Amino acid sequence: MARATRVLLIFGSFVAVVGAAFYPIYFLPLQQIKRYKQEQAKNRAGIVQENIQPPGLKVWSDPFGRK
Repeated sequence: MARATRVLLIFGSFVAVVGAAFYPIYFLPLQQIKRYKQEQAKNRAGIVQENIQPPGLKVWSDPFGRK
């Protein structure tokens, strides 16, 4: 019984660490769309897409846009 508890504890710890790392990468931006849109607008201010976009590639689009 102690071995099963140890394996469960190790597996549960791994899942918790992966979940804690995944939360700010995926779920936080989905919950704070307005804040991330403002950050992207600030970061992309003054950038002319035609000057830096290689020919034949898709033009930047809003990553938070809904289809």
